[in-house]
This record gives sequence, C-alpha cells and structure tokens, in this order.
Amino acid sequence: MLSEYQHLIDLNDYPVSWWKKVVELGEEIYNAPEKFAHVCDGKIMATLFYEPSTRTQMSFQTAMIRLGGQIIGFDNPANSSVSKGETIKDTTKIVSNYADVLVIRHPIAGAAKAASLTADCSVINAGDGGHLHPTQTLTDLLTLKIEKKTLSGLTIGMCGDLLNGRTVHSLCKALSMFPDNKFVFISTNELGMPAYIKDIIKANGSTYEEINTLEDAIGKLDVLYMTRIQQERFASREEYLAQKNTYVLDRKKMLLARNEMIVMHPLPRVDEITVEVDEDARAMYFKQAKYGMYVRMALIMTILKEKKQSETLKGKIFAGVKCSNPKCITNHEEYLPKSFRASRDETLLECEYCDERKLI
Repeated sequence: MLSEYQHLIDLNDYPVSWWKKVVELGEEIYNAPEKFAHVCDGKIMATLFYEPSTRTQMSFQTAMIRLGGQIIGFDNPANSSVSKGETIKDTTKIVSNYADVLVIRHPIAGAAKAASLTADCSVINAGDGGHLHPTQTLTDLLTLKIEKKTLSGLTIGMCGDLLNGRTVHSLCKALSMFPDNKFVFISTNELGMPAYIKDIIKANGSTYEEINTLEDAIGKLDVLYMTRIQQERFASREEYLAQKNTYVLDRKKMLLARNEMIVMHPLPRVDEITVEVDEDARAMYFKQAKYGMYVRMALIMTILKEKKQSETLKGKIFAGVKCSNPKCITNHEEYLPKSFRASRDETLLECEYCDERKLI
C-alpha cells in the first residue's frame, strides 16, 4: 500500500545514509541555528499527543517555531473528539487537512502506522506504546555523534525496563546497523529485551550479552543508557513496585565506570539516577534533551523538503488471522487491514503494526 506522503514510522524504513543525513543536518543546525530561522515560514505542524509528554512534545513544537512555522493540535485527547469515540483514522484525516506534517504519540503499538494509512500529509511517529520511538533514536544518534564523535565501535549498556522501553528498542535497531557495536543488556528476567530485537541485532551482525547487575557491567561500557521502570506499562501497581528500585545509578557506581563513559537517559527519570550524578561531567541526559530539538528541526526540514512516497504496508492479509498482541492497534481499531510479513513457507507471521510474531 502506497501513500503519496513521506512518513517516519520506523527508522528502519530508511537506509542508514538517510539517518546520517538527518543527524548531520541536526549538527549543522546546532552549530548555527540562526541560518534556519525561516525555512518553514508558512508551514503548519499538528501535534496529536494521546498520552503525556514533556520533552518530545515541547521539542517538536519549539523545533517548528524556531524554523518559522506554526503549530496546532492537542496534548489531552479528553479535550478533543477522541473523547467521543472518534477513531484514529477520522481524527488524523481531519487534522491532516489543516497541516503540512502531523506528529502523533499514542499509547498503543502501531498507532502511527495506522495514522499514515489515511492521513493527507506526512506523519511522524513520536512514540507508539512500548513499540518504537524513532525521533528519540535520532536524538540519541546526534548525542553520540557530538559527544563520542562516532556511531561505530561502541559498547552500549542498556539498563532498566528493556521490555517496555520503546526508546531502547529503536536505538538497538539503529545502532546495530553501524559496524562493531556491542550491546550489554542489564535487566531483570521479567523486563528483558524482547526476542525480536535480539534477532535484529544478530541479523545485523552485532553482538549482545545479558547481565543482571549494573555493577558487573558498568566498567566495560562506552555508553550507559538508563531507563525508568514504566509504571504505566504494568497491569497493577504491585507488579510495578516489585521492579521499581532494582537498578539505581549513583555516585558509588559511577566510580566503577570509565572516565570517558557517558550516561544517557530519554527522561523523565524517577529514582533510577540519583540527583548527585547530575554533577558528574559524564551525565549527558540534559544535553541529550536539548540535542533532540535540533535533530527534530532537521527531521521536519527533511520530510517537508523531500516529499517522497511511502510504502505503508508491504505484507499480506491472511483470511481470519488477527494479531495476538492485545496492545496492537489492529485489536482496537477493527477497520484496519490485518497485514503481516510472512516467512517463506508462511508459517511464521509478523504483524506489520507492532512486530508481534505468530505461528499459523
């Protein structure tokens, strides 16, 4: 299925050369933002945020304003027709009539892809549940480009909720495309990295190991990517509390790290990084948030300038087959085509919206 508009749903829909181009443009904007103050004069960006956000929403809005454009949208679906039961299709179909680019965040996996099927402008995925967060990945790549001077040959530790952490899923997929990167997953068994992400890492020629304690891992890392245990992804408060304080980065653990290691975090943090770590020169998470604005400026410019078609669905519909993931958008918006990528013998299917696998 083709869309006449260029979308960013998953970074892996684009070649690495495209990512590099966006990141390099972000660095150029960072070094001389005044040169880009009017490139989006007369353009409008709509932001549809179905769940809370501070950095992603405000950095997108600030990015468009700094480029000379204007913004519309909502940050609380209760204040829109969504509260009356309006579908993603209808909301995005209407709002896309008013905008040149649409940015959507949604708590359900695959929602951004669903929006791209029918929107009458470009769609950018600002996070879909625990699935993907491609613009955070671009933020992370720009941070590494500026602070580590490379995107290759790094040992990256990812710590915390790796099961529900869309930021680490997207970043793993991206960094495994660059040569000689190694991954260290630091998590409990219950919150470990999903199998499909591990398979992608191996398929791309990268390696990973899994370690249960931060102390055992931190000394071998070039980058430590901390994540919070996400209360909103748990079925009950009791399940959340059982995992909440498992991994906490403090000054004592930082003494075990290399002098050149940097600490990243997509924010917000809760208790997983103590305030005392903020004063360590290796703490990059506040700079990282600022870099996000510049790379989103670069992304908006690129999407609006290129105006390429997007292939939104590439798979096949199998009669009577539905995605088995209850958190997939296809199980919430029934009108959506149930499209799957299939193995050669069509016994293993992968949902095109949420990447959930299913044997038939």
